[in-house]
This record gives sequence, C-alpha cells and structure tokens, in this order.
Amino acid sequence: MAQANYTRITNYEVYFGWAKHYPQDWMILRRFENNGKPYLLLVNPQTLETKVNDAGFYQVKPMSMAEARKLFNSTPYQKALSKAESQSIAIQDAGIERGLPKETGISLTADLCPSHKPLDRRIFTDIIAGFKRVEPQVPIALSVSGLWMKHHVQDIDWLKQLQANHEIYITWINHSYNHRVSKTNPLKKNFLLEPGTDIKYEVLETEKLMLANGLLPSVFFRFPGLVSDQQLVYKITDFGLIPIGTDAWLAKGQQPQSGSIVLIHGNGNEPVGVNDFIKLLQSKAPSIAKKQWLLYDLRETVEEEAEVK
Repeated sequence: MAQANYTRITNYEVYFGWAKHYPQDWMILRRFENNGKPYLLLVNPQTLETKVNDAGFYQVKPMSMAEARKLFNSTPYQKALSKAESQSIAIQDAGIERGLPKETGISLTADLCPSHKPLDRRIFTDIIAGFKRVEPQVPIALSVSGLWMKHHVQDIDWLKQLQANHEIYITWINHSYNHRVSKTNPLKKNFLLEPGTDIKYEVLETEKLMLANGLLPSVFFRFPGLVSDQQLVYKITDFGLIPIGTDAWLAKGQQPQSGSIVLIHGNGNEPVGVNDFIKLLQSKAPSIAKKQWLLYDLRETVEEEAEVK
C-alpha cells in the first residue's frame, strides 16, 4: 500500500509510548496532526518496521524514552540502539557499520545529499535488471536530506513509482535537513558538529518533509559526512533513531565483505562509487543467479546483527 502524503502537518513532536492493539505492541516515536486529525509514527520493536496510523486506533500509554527502552529492553530495536551507542566514540563512522546476514551479500545504502544534479538512475535500473530473476523487489536504503527532497520532486516521484511497481523496496533514512558542510572546518566542527546546529530542526523537519512527500520515515539516521561525536550519537538515539555507518564506502576504495553495509552516493556527485557498484554487480552476476549473493533489507540486517551478542 502506498504511503499517504501528509501535507498539512501541525504539532509534529517527539513522543514516546506504548501503543497496544492486539496482536502487536508498537512503540510510539512521534505524534502529529494532519488537517487536525491525530496520527502516530510507530515502530515494531521486533522487526524495526515503521508505520503511520490514526492515534485513535491504539490504546496508548505515554512514556519517557528511558521507560520505553526499558519496556522493550529485549527487542532487536532496543539492542540496535544500544549497539549504536556502544560504537559512538569515533569522529567518523559511528553507529552500526555492518550486519550479519544469513547468506553472503550486502545491504546497499545510497546517500542523497543536497545536489543540483539529477538522481543517478543507473543504480536503480541496474539493480532491478541484475536481480529481477532472484529478488523481484530489490531492497535498497536511501539516506535522504531535506534540501535534496525540496529540489528533486520528479526524482522522488520516479522512485515512488518503482516501489509502487514492486521493483524495489525502499527504506528511507533520515540524512538531516540542511546537510551543511565546510571545506575548511576540521571534522570536529563540521557537518552536524558545526557550532549553532539545531539538531531538533535537522531531524524533525526532514521527517515532516518525508511525510509530506509520501515517504515513510524509518528508524535509521545517517550522519552527513559520517561525522559525529559521542554526544551527537546520544542526541540521535534520544530521538529513537539508530545511526547507520558503513564499512564499504566504494568511492573511497573500501571493498565490501559478506554482510557489509555499502555506501554509494545517488545524487549525481559521486559517479566513481556508482561505477564501482555496477562493476561489483556485474562481477557477482553468476552468484546472484544462484542466489548466493543477494541484497538484504537493512532492517533485517540490523535486526539480526543486534540479536548477536
């Protein structure tokens, strides 16, 4: 079912709690009104799946984030939050960098940072062509920034059409609104670590714009430039979001291993990474045909990895 467009959002806020409706318990992440009607953004703590639903559909118990994390303590969602926090020291690439899929393969993430160039559509047409016989709906995670969404409405419509046609399944990752970057500032004062950054605005305005465009926010966040510090990682997990890094940024020459979370840029600014990915696809064609090398849904990858002690 296509995600609705919520174009008249008011009172959008971080709101945690327990939403009960037999047979599944959901954790509430946000509440908002659209056209005056109350809605909740929820996560299934077992599968990391998110959805938006009418607030009146659930029996709701409001909680603090600490209380909610305690209630859902043994779930893959809570374990993934804790794992990301435990890997929060590095200035670059904090968070979850790789998964442990059951078979060989990768999780593909493509970042859509602000860019005047059109979407690099080769990524999508090539993965659909490469996997159509073995994975009819190919999973891909797209890290989307607010400013990219504002200037790429036609590209968003094209991606939504691919999803509506069941050719790809997209997990939408929050990549901040402005994605500011300085060519001169050191990393510790760059990207979201730039002094004066309003992290609440960067996170929530991106989610609101996703919803207005008919995109479903996931529980994942990717730091612009993969740059953060420990304090920033905890600010992000306090929004209920799981930071996702990478162990294979292709344009930097990092080679993907089994279970890698691969990073390419789909915004037209990094053709070398896209070319490398297309070469990787071609080299894996025999393995793909035998279902020995597949693309994995990021949610399943992180859920499985969180389960491993």
